[in-house]
Amino acid sequence: MNWTDAPTTIKLNPPKEFNYEECLVFLGRDDQEILYQLKGDDIYKVIRVGDELILCKIGFIKESLQVEFLNGFPSPKAREKVAAYVWEWFDLDTNLAGFYDMATQDSILKEVVPKYAGLRMIGIPDLFEALVWAILGQQINLPFAYTLKKRFVVQYGESISYNGEAHWLFPSFEKVASLTVEKLRELQFSARKAEYIIGIAGHMKNGELTKEALWKQGDYRQVKQALIHYRGIGAWSADYVMMKCLHFPNAYPIADVGLHNALKPLQGNERRPTLEELEALSEKWEGWQAYATFYLWRFLYD
Repeated sequence: MNWTDAPTTIKLNPPKEFNYEECLVFLGRDDQEILYQLKGDDIYKVIRVGDELILCKIGFIKESLQVEFLNGFPSPKAREKVAAYVWEWFDLDTNLAGFYDMATQDSILKEVVPKYAGLRMIGIPDLFEALVWAILGQQINLPFAYTLKKRFVVQYGESISYNGEAHWLFPSFEKVASLTVEKLRELQFSARKAEYIIGIAGHMKNGELTKEALWKQGDYRQVKQALIHYRGIGAWSADYVMMKCLHFPNAYPIADVGLHNALKPLQGNERRPTLEELEALSEKWEGWQAYATFYLWRFLYD
């Protein structure tokens, strides 16, 4: 992590393959998003460090990400934790040179990837948030999934007030583990999704399910099987979490509707790609399936 520290701000120096404007396009894709706010070219986001809630203003100045602290002066250790969170959120550890080299040789990606060069896999560093979002997104349209998330966050999350506006943090698994299915049903969660989310929260509360334990599994297939073990996490959800939270570059949500919709015009088809076609693409994109998928999702916003 390449960063410099000061009491009121920190500065992160991203690799050369970084396009802040493209990252903002992704972050601004839905106006119902509640876990950060975009104001001009700045991002306002609350980050938890221990018991401390730190409101950050993130901007891009002179080729660096600058993080300004708006609600006090965090300790040096807390500033380091914030730097690590932002670095992970923008996936700045990944060297994209190999992905770009591969894309130039691919009949589909060579038409897409150069348009969005420097776009990073904007992640979800918090495992519980990633799992809940994956469960919420199952079998419903994206706008309604955002509506459910917003209700969930406002009802059970924490917030900081700044200049008369609330800035929200995702609910903790400790709090959600103590909820009843009926409480989530009041927010229009299905009974099944409510059961899944409360169950996941319980597994995390008892220490059985952690980001660190999943990382220790190491192998893609082992981690995927470990995730699928939990009720509510299927193959798509597992790959989504591995893409967005665990940083597996070969995670491939093969059943993803957005992926299919992006591929139809690029393949010159009106039909969805077949499983065989999707598997063939996976082989061509080996080691970079997650980034190929992410860039194809970006293609859908145009």
